Amino acid sequence: MKEDFVTSLADRVIREKKGISPDEASCLAEAPLDALCGAASRITFSCASGKFDTCSIINGKSGKCPEDCKWCAQSAHYHSDIREYPLVDAGKLIEAARYSRKKGIGRFSIVTSGRRLKPSEIDELCKSVRMLAENVDISLCLSAGLLSEEDMKAVAEAGISRYHCNLETAPSYFGKLCTTHTQEEKTATLRAAVKAGLEICSGGIIGMGESLAQRMELAFFLRDLGVKSVPVNILSPIPGTPLGTQPLIPEDEILRTIAILRFILPDAALRFAGGRARLSADTMMKAYRIGINAAIMGDMLTTVGADIDTDMGRIREAGYTL
Repeated sequence: MKEDFVTSLADRVIREKKGISPDEASCLAEAPLDALCGAASRITFSCASGKFDTCSIINGKSGKCPEDCKWCAQSAHYHSDIREYPLVDAGKLIEAARYSRKKGIGRFSIVTSGRRLKPSEIDELCKSVRMLAENVDISLCLSAGLLSEEDMKAVAEAGISRYHCNLETAPSYFGKLCTTHTQEEKTATLRAAVKAGLEICSGGIIGMGESLAQRMELAFFLRDLGVKSVPVNILSPIPGTPLGTQPLIPEDEILRTIAILRFILPDAALRFAGGRARLSADTMMKAYRIGINAAIMGDMLTTVGADIDTDMGRIREAGYTL
């Protein structure tokens, strides 16, 4: 793979503001990493937003999930050391959202464990979201499982503007990681959110044993769905889960994946999410420059995240505004 092919491909993406084809993406798997990263950086700062999109999340309901997702500490099928609790109250949501806003974060997402919330929980959540919207000037997002279009309309009316449901991995690999629900159900959830007038956010986890080709497969699937906010999680193997001993994905492979995602999704918000706290400072900076222009800040659901102030400094250093 010659560097001039990578350069010409990036030139075309920038000129046409359109992502590459699956065959072209496959070619990039063998491209020199430095050339690939340099080209992806040019695409990022030509096609994607230069204003870095920040969000934070709160674990709004933890544990006892009936689903068997092999990566997840909150599944009732496994024995991991996490806290279990029902929906948190409005006061705790407001406190967490205020802290995020004080830190300069623009979005606040409530994430709940389980296949979906029960009707009574939807009612309780909507009351809390209304109070949250009245008390904190921050955009509100929700990730609450496989909700119906009716449920989506209810949370939208309460004040939620974006719904998150990760597809997690490629369609060809999902069945090896989860058997209690399908990716088709997740896709239907995203479409229900769109019908209810909500923006959608969906991405996946890399490092779960999938191939680079399958990461590309996921990216093209997300593009076909029109997803513009794409979380990029890096597996944090959690003891007690089936992936608890999964070898860590190398940092160069993480960078290659991000760069190719940018070629496929030139204008998307590629959002650093879980697992990035283990990365070296150099890799983190490279990731920002080659494609990552959004991030979940602070702690994740069941793992420790990156320091917010350090993140903010790196983001500015990488050339973004906040």
